[in-house]
Amino acid sequence: MGLAGTKAGARAVVFDSGLGGLTVLGAIRALRPDVDIVYVADDAAFPYGRLSEADLIARVATVMGRIVAERRPDIVVVACSTASTLALPHLRAAFPGLPFVGVVPAIKPAAAESRSGLISVLATRGTVARDYTRALVREHAADCEVTLVGSAVLAPLAEARLRGEAVDDADIAREIAPCFVEKSGARTDHVVLACTHYPLLRDAIERLAPWPVAFVDPAPAIARRLDSLLGSAPKTAPGRSGAVLFTSGRRPGDSLQKTLLRYGLEFTPSAAISLATA
Repeated sequence: MGLAGTKAGARAVVFDSGLGGLTVLGAIRALRPDVDIVYVADDAAFPYGRLSEADLIARVATVMGRIVAERRPDIVVVACSTASTLALPHLRAAFPGLPFVGVVPAIKPAAAESRSGLISVLATRGTVARDYTRALVREHAADCEVTLVGSAVLAPLAEARLRGEAVDDADIAREIAPCFVEKSGARTDHVVLACTHYPLLRDAIERLAPWPVAFVDPAPAIARRLDSLLGSAPKTAPGRSGAVLFTSGRRPGDSLQKTLLRYGLEFTPSAAISLATA
């Protein structure tokens, strides 16, 4: 059984610092088209990597408090590794009756499936530095050699691309290069995409990779977790459009609005939240 009374017509908030959570939203849409989705981009505070841990926790708590009060979701997906690793315990304590689903770097499945024993975790610098990530490596990848690669520019590059701006292949290639390790005749064979922004660049990353690897995207697992919490949907459940909220209050450009429509999201000026940064 899932959540009582939250099958057809359930409302989910998908939250991220920017647009990376669209990769998670896409997986949820594919699995649960019946769910009413409100996508919240905290673009006023993007990128979260520039905030201290205390400021980030306070920021997420402020935004979530307002969203929960105004939108009354049945479930919240925190589609951001940085926010998940820091803020989820605080959110669950603040809203004990509301299920939260977070993003965990998919180190466990990558280690289980690796044949070479060489895996890499491509993440933000904050996620790479966090004790939480290193604990996952110790717990789930003790038999592998794990290379942690932190990038400060891939998430902004993904945002720029979604907005229709040109992105230089050389900038992407430079950021992913440390993921590819050769040692004693073995090569990296799995790369964990530990930031939800990175699958937005997946076609370019795959094309620029020096050799083929399996890229591990957490989005399908997050969608399955949401599905298990909500319970099965009626077979006749129709697809639903969703709303998108930007904390900056800025109107997205035409190119981004077209992208949002492809994800089933419609922007209206009244949907702005206009929360100042922390």
